[in-house]
Amino acid sequence: MKNGMAISRYSFNKNMTTEGSKMAMYTADSDMLIVPCTGTLHITTEMGRMTVAKKEICVIQRGIKFSVDREDEGVASGWICETYKGHFVVPDLGPIGSNGLANDRDFLTPQASYEDTTDAWSIFVRFNSTSWKYSQDYSPFNVVAWHGNYAPYKYDLNKFATIGSISFDHPDPSIFTVLTCQTDDPGCAVVDFVIFPPRWLVAEDTFRPPWYHRNCMSEFMGNISGTYDAKEKGFIPGASSLHSCMSGHGPEAEVFDKASNADLKPMKTGADSLAFMFETNFMLKLTKEAIEGDDRDEDYQKCWDSLPNNFTATQT
Repeated sequence: MKNGMAISRYSFNKNMTTEGSKMAMYTADSDMLIVPCTGTLHITTEMGRMTVAKKEICVIQRGIKFSVDREDEGVASGWICETYKGHFVVPDLGPIGSNGLANDRDFLTPQASYEDTTDAWSIFVRFNSTSWKYSQDYSPFNVVAWHGNYAPYKYDLNKFATIGSISFDHPDPSIFTVLTCQTDDPGCAVVDFVIFPPRWLVAEDTFRPPWYHRNCMSEFMGNISGTYDAKEKGFIPGASSLHSCMSGHGPEAEVFDKASNADLKPMKTGADSLAFMFETNFMLKLTKEAIEGDDRDEDYQKCWDSLPNNFTATQT
């Protein structure tokens, strides 16, 4: 039906083009947003090459052939978000204007890089949630030149201009949206890609971490580096969490206590902290591998066990 989204973890230690047989792939189903956590990626596409390092992202649209190699020995890992409807765009900035959040000028597209070889290639295709394969005796990256705006691109998350409160209250996390893919219903996203980079917190009379809440969206989070300010223990770089639609969640008990008693003066989150969120209007179904994985945190909910009851109002 060409609707919905999916989230996957990736991990690999063998290159697609420089180790053994040469391989490329494309998906007819989805656009792919790739978020590295460990290892720098060298991505070859029909439009040219991109180097995507940690704290950068890239988007490869449906139908575009590509190969991925890692820069160094070892394991490269991260996350992939697929959107089956529409394409990622910079969100409408409304009253923010033209100079905030992610700026169009910072999204980089590759230059054409023609490759004329007679090597044997295996091309893998994702079509209607099924994988297919065919062979050819020439490079799939034989595009001499291209023009238009249907092209893969990368973005350095360090260039994101955060915006927040400078008086009081806790703004909605939509102010951290880098890219969005909208449904036909205004304000309801197939997925918003949101980041929480290092930033100053200056609000008065305000609980500064995310408050305890439930939402109509599903929230999948990942930690790229450093410590996330709402969960300082357990949510290590490479970890993921999912708070499903209408499931209550918020800061762990230790964070609540520290934030409730902190002096109200300007403070900055960790210099190396960078977490992200895929927020979607859809309900997410977990795969068997996710449910039965050996690296699950089966005691996640215990981070709220020691929260005190702070209601003191007398009954009238």
